[in-house]
Amino acid sequence: MTETSDTRSATGGEKEAPPSRLQRLMRYIPLIAPLLLWAVPCLVLLHTGQQWPLPVSLAGTALFCLGVLGMPLAMVRGHGRRQQDTWAIVGDTLLGGIWVLFTWSVLLGVLLRLALTVAGVGDGQGRARIVTWAVLGVAAVLLAWGYAEARRVPRVRRLDVPLPRLGAGLDGTRVVLITDTHYGPLDRARWSARVCETVNTLEADLVCHTGDIADGTAERRRAQATPLGTVRATRARVYVTGNHEYYSEAQGWVDLMDELGWEPLRNRHLLLERGGDTLVVAGVDDVTAESSGLAGHRAHLAGALQGADPGLPVLLLAHQPKFVDRAAAQGIDLQLSGHTHGGQIWPFHHLVRLDQPALAGLSRHGARTLLYTSRGTGFWGPPFRVFAPSEITLLVLRSPQPPTSR
Repeated sequence: MTETSDTRSATGGEKEAPPSRLQRLMRYIPLIAPLLLWAVPCLVLLHTGQQWPLPVSLAGTALFCLGVLGMPLAMVRGHGRRQQDTWAIVGDTLLGGIWVLFTWSVLLGVLLRLALTVAGVGDGQGRARIVTWAVLGVAAVLLAWGYAEARRVPRVRRLDVPLPRLGAGLDGTRVVLITDTHYGPLDRARWSARVCETVNTLEADLVCHTGDIADGTAERRRAQATPLGTVRATRARVYVTGNHEYYSEAQGWVDLMDELGWEPLRNRHLLLERGGDTLVVAGVDDVTAESSGLAGHRAHLAGALQGADPGLPVLLLAHQPKFVDRAAAQGIDLQLSGHTHGGQIWPFHHLVRLDQPALAGLSRHGARTLLYTSRGTGFWGPPFRVFAPSEITLLVLRSPQPPTSR
């Protein structure tokens, strides 16, 4: 790999996009979401005709009231200024659990009750109690399965990616993508080591990490991130920042990745040369970087491509899929992103799609640009993945030209 540009001290940057619909909505969600998340299951499970004995109704209602008050408190103590990991684990687990319970209370509370009524099963009380037990059963199964999915080493997803401008010498180039590891309150140092061992079995030419390494500072999460130093690639290991780095002293993460032997592509590029052909590998800071106030941090695509031959194919690392609009305008061949987690816990993906142009997988944007969006290697917050499995991605780049002998 040959370094050809470095715009770390660039004075210019691209303006951050105006707030999206999701971002505007998020301003109000903290005020009403906790109440809705807990109130709806409470009503569906306890107070829609079940006629539970009074002690059961009182105890159940008390538990839901405790959740309404306790979950926000735990989240503030865990993710606020104090950053107490035990409280974060409690708050995150409650959030994931009540999201699943809320979802299935709504779905089964309507659909199953309607089906039972149409089928003439039982009386009103009987149907209401069937719905309660069905919701609790489905939620329990999904949470147990989702926890196992979140904590397991991700499966490897393999796919060929044809790039029309890729030279024959680069045909078969193996690019491994990991992203959104989100090392955090739950100690995942052993998980991190096993992920890196899996990556090393893939014989990558290039390994990419597209940000959101952790929740917490580099000093605090160093033990979990250290196994990244064992990752092997025949050409290079490259990294760009995600939005969560800018909640946790981003420069510390840039410095740690550099220390671990990764190339932080902060608005610059490298050249991957193979078989007489060349691929530009570029990276930009996350789109939230400029608003972080950190000097020199911004998403600056022009700076990342400065000095690159415009006739060469470009692989771009950008944390958020929505950067693809800028990439397509510049004729980028392939953008690699993460950020979405594939929604992480169904059906949250519907909200993600309000903010991002792609949820997961390979998509085309404009005349030339392909975007690959990973569902992420780890998980954020709630330790669950429901219908959105994590992944380690192996992308094999393909040229339309006949491969040459090596």
